[in-house]
Amino acid sequence: MVGKCIIDDEVVSEAAKQEIIRRYYTAMCAALKGIEGKEPIFKLELLMKQAGITTADRPVVAAALDRAELTGQPAAAIEMPDGTLISGKTSSLVGAPAAMLLNALKYLAGLDDSVLLISPTVLEPVQTLKSTHLKNSNQRLHTEETLIALSICAVTDPLALAAMEQLPKLAGCEVHSTVILSQTDEGVFRKLGMNLTCEPQYQSHKLYHEHKVSMV
Repeated sequence: MVGKCIIDDEVVSEAAKQEIIRRYYTAMCAALKGIEGKEPIFKLELLMKQAGITTADRPVVAAALDRAELTGQPAAAIEMPDGTLISGKTSSLVGAPAAMLLNALKYLAGLDDSVLLISPTVLEPVQTLKSTHLKNSNQRLHTEETLIALSICAVTDPLALAAMEQLPKLAGCEVHSTVILSQTDEGVFRKLGMNLTCEPQYQSHKLYHEHKVSMV
């Protein structure tokens, strides 16, 4: 019984530390957006110092930043229920958060990383719609668009269906993006029950990877 209490205390303590770090990132992004001042940041920095934690105690942060440095593009990472870290990079087809989600779903479904979940016959019309009809210079599928495309493919592709069926398992997973995401993307992660944090910087043509938040 004593052993169980110790384990429970450790779990609660770790959850509390992760919540502090998540709030810290939220405060940093809110300050950049002009929603809040810097006072919440200073308070959270003090709290983190007292707790003996830094942003390095959030594993998905390093995983996302490392992937971004390798590719020179925005990246995202997720910590799976078993502790495995999976990342996603920006490509000509999908944004980093969408790529990360697809990779995570493949992992949970036991599918090889080379499996193509979204058929070109579904992907190409969506890109044409965005570029030709909606005059959008960015043809990449965002998170919500990617999941919609995946659900369409799941009607005829059993592998896509197997991936779709893994969505409930993403609830509670930790996610980090190297750039601030759109409200739509943030909403998708929130609805899936995932814990998202973002680096306090906007996506631009040049990604300033040296701005790794670890000032505590």
